This record gives sequence, structure tokens and C-alpha cells, in this order.
Amino acid sequence: MSATIVVGVDGSEGSLHALEFALEEARIRKAEVKAVAAWHVPGSVYNTGWVPVAVDPSDFEQITRNALDRVLVEADAKKSGVSVTPLVRQGQPADVLVAEAQGADLLVVGSRGLGGFKGLLLGSVSRQCSDHAPCPVAIVPNGKRPA
Repeated sequence: MSATIVVGVDGSEGSLHALEFALEEARIRKAEVKAVAAWHVPGSVYNTGWVPVAVDPSDFEQITRNALDRVLVEADAKKSGVSVTPLVRQGQPADVLVAEAQGADLLVVGSRGLGGFKGLLLGSVSRQCSDHAPCPVAIVPNGKRPA
């Protein structure tokens, strides 16, 4: 059975760095990579006032898929020599990543993603993953690319 590295990708610069780290680690370990992006319809979409807004959940899924595809291209994943499986899953990001990490050898996340609290050193998803993942977790700092 091949080693597996799961990496969270949300389209942010931090997730690009996490993917680059995961690809390099996969080359070293001769592992495969599962690049995982999570989507959900934010509750705020439904709290718009008196008139219900028509929401198509597939729009959120497509936006997430586009962000994952863009980051895979930016990281040159196809040229990495590593088997990469892109996955788009519905759910809260930390829950999705912890579930996908079942049986994995490593879970990689960026220290900060697209969340709104820019002053935090560690984002809520990376924190939840470090607390609940079933495997070791690598948290890649923003602005740090693998050497």
C-alpha cells in the first residue's frame, strides 16, 4: 500500500505553500497526494431578510473546484512526478480534512487560509486539524516555500 499525504487547499496563498510542501514531502516518501478542497453554503446566504434568495449549492462547489484547479496549476502538480488526486467535498473544511486523513500518513495544511481573522497566527481549520486529525499534521507557515 502506498503512503498517502492529504493536503487542504482553499485557494489561498497559504494553501499553495501547503500543497508545494506536500508535493515535496510526497517525492521524498514516494507517496501519493490527495489535494482536498471543502465547500459549504454559508449560513449568511440565507439570512438576507424577508425575501428568500435562490441559492444554487452547485455554484459554491464550482467556485471551490476552480480554486483547487488554479492552485494545482500554480504548484505545477502535473509536473511534480507525484500522483495527485484532487477531491472536492461538501462540509466544513476541518471536518472534511480530518475525515479524508483517515488512514493517511500525513495531513498538511497552511497556517492561515481564507478566514476573516487575519491577526491570528494559526487559523481555525489548522487548529482543529491539529487537535483532531488521526495522523501527524504539518502546518506550513504562510510565506514559506519549501527549499
